[in-house]
Amino acid sequence: MQQNTILIFFVSAIALIGGIYVQTLSNQETSNISIPALEISLPDVSGKQRNISEWQGKIRIINFWATWCPPCLEEIPEFIKLQNEFKNNKLQFIGIAIEEKETVEQYLKDNPVNYPMLIGGDKAVTLAQQLGNIVNAVPFSLIVNQQGQIIHRQPGELSREKIIEIITPLF
Repeated sequence: MQQNTILIFFVSAIALIGGIYVQTLSNQETSNISIPALEISLPDVSGKQRNISEWQGKIRIINFWATWCPPCLEEIPEFIKLQNEFKNNKLQFIGIAIEEKETVEQYLKDNPVNYPMLIGGDKAVTLAQQLGNIVNAVPFSLIVNQQGQIIHRQPGELSREKIIEIITPLF
């Protein structure tokens, strides 16, 4: 009886370690998706069509957000500060609103930002899912290196500390 318990424990431990290893491998494989290949093109608040590739060669933090989302709104002031602090280090924040233009325009009148805000509407929800937002979280952010590879996905709030931790080795 005791041998069976030990055997079950041993097999369970091996299965757990194997599962963690496979998950780590699959995360590494999916983290190297290239943004330019996806040709993300959305209008900005003024209606001008913008393509993510405009900022190729920079570290890009792409943030899917909404005006009705309190955690989204809490991130924006910190993103503004970081955009100012690191603009000379080729860091570019890009907001993608999962709402319609009028709602975003109204928000930006009272809360100006110093980085591009693209209007994605319902299309942005699908785009975020394609980019790895499997839980449909808002906010959802991606950090993309200078080569166009997604190096971090963040469902939920993205803190200043986490951003600094991820981008510092890239400079």
